[in-house]
Amino acid sequence: MHNKTNPRAIALQAICSVVLNKRSLSDVEFPLDAPDLPFAKSLIYGTLRFYHHLNDIVTPRIHNPLEKKNLDLHCLLLLGAYQLLHSTTPTHAAINETVAVADIIDKSWAKGFINAILRGVDREREKILASEHFSHPTWLNKKLKQDHLDHYQNILRENNKQAPMTLRVHPSITREDYQVQLTNVGINSKPCPTAKQALILNDAINVSQLPGFSEGSCYVQDASAQLAAQILAPESGELILDACCAPGGKTTHLAELCTDAHIVAIDSDRSRLTRVKENIERFQLKNITVKQGDAHDKAWWDGQLFDKILLDAPCSATGVIRRHPDIKLLRKPRDITQLSEIQASILDNLWGCLKPGGALLYATCSVLKSENEKQIVLFLKRTNDAKHEVIDLDWGMGEVGKQQLPSREFDGFYYAKLIKTN
Repeated sequence: MHNKTNPRAIALQAICSVVLNKRSLSDVEFPLDAPDLPFAKSLIYGTLRFYHHLNDIVTPRIHNPLEKKNLDLHCLLLLGAYQLLHSTTPTHAAINETVAVADIIDKSWAKGFINAILRGVDREREKILASEHFSHPTWLNKKLKQDHLDHYQNILRENNKQAPMTLRVHPSITREDYQVQLTNVGINSKPCPTAKQALILNDAINVSQLPGFSEGSCYVQDASAQLAAQILAPESGELILDACCAPGGKTTHLAELCTDAHIVAIDSDRSRLTRVKENIERFQLKNITVKQGDAHDKAWWDGQLFDKILLDAPCSATGVIRRHPDIKLLRKPRDITQLSEIQASILDNLWGCLKPGGALLYATCSVLKSENEKQIVLFLKRTNDAKHEVIDLDWGMGEVGKQQLPSREFDGFYYAKLIKTN
């Protein structure tokens, strides 16, 4: 592909990577020198967010199926349809600039075909937008309806919105003072009542604009995720395990809340541990030991029992789809079964590392009951020395643990606090 700085060409490459090659969006490398990279990313996220709806609109309009080598044109049509239906791009630019990408990908012969289909979509724009389409895969629609009958449509709508940018203000600065610092540089925010260090920005910005960011003034972290350290409440002298710790947001939060507690942070992914170390360095924290280790086994463990354990378990990430719209395309029903088995195995393994009287906080960014409430109910049934402790927070719902569904202020998240009785 030529012209590596054209925003629509950049967007097309990323969309093809997810749709055709089934690669995660987090694995896509972007040309950082591209002047319109934020615009390109808005096109990528938007097209993937509404992929299922756009696909239903575009596919019937292609009368002769495209050859495999030309499936990038299908993705290009999705990109054009997204701009026409869901973006503020003027109609003429949405069509003409998308058609022009055919030249960039050496498929000039397809310009008339792309132009005709996009003009057809534009003609029917009002009719298309008049009927609500939640734009999720059928299996996930069914699962969400099954698990959250009264709320599932709202979950689907929230998943199609842009997530808020939320900061965790370092405890050395009062939240009020930092809010003033932000206002002084033209950044508006509001405090989140539930998460004590959280400021929710009115608009997403580049972190380089945040006062003191490189010196550790704050960390970008959703308000739901900020509750982990708050619920676990580290105390002086405690030995705390953060299992599956990458990229280190909750690790650094635990460490900064109590510098006299010692945090052991493990993750099985060596490359992701680099991110953890970078975050520890930026905050200049001295009370964290980082180890490469698998939470399924105890090969990394020195045998010393932990006072508290945070298990941020591998999960379907169905509570953060608005941040990772590629989940809708990449997740499959069988993944949920496999993830539930992995979560159960890790829970059983780590329980053996916890002191009698100690607490384990189980966390996921999922909204599916099989990974959350049902997982904990099954664990309590098979574990004689475990009891459930109610989390006293004005957040989430449920009898066993607390389930937060995606909302304007919070990502979808689940917490359950378990106490070892003897």
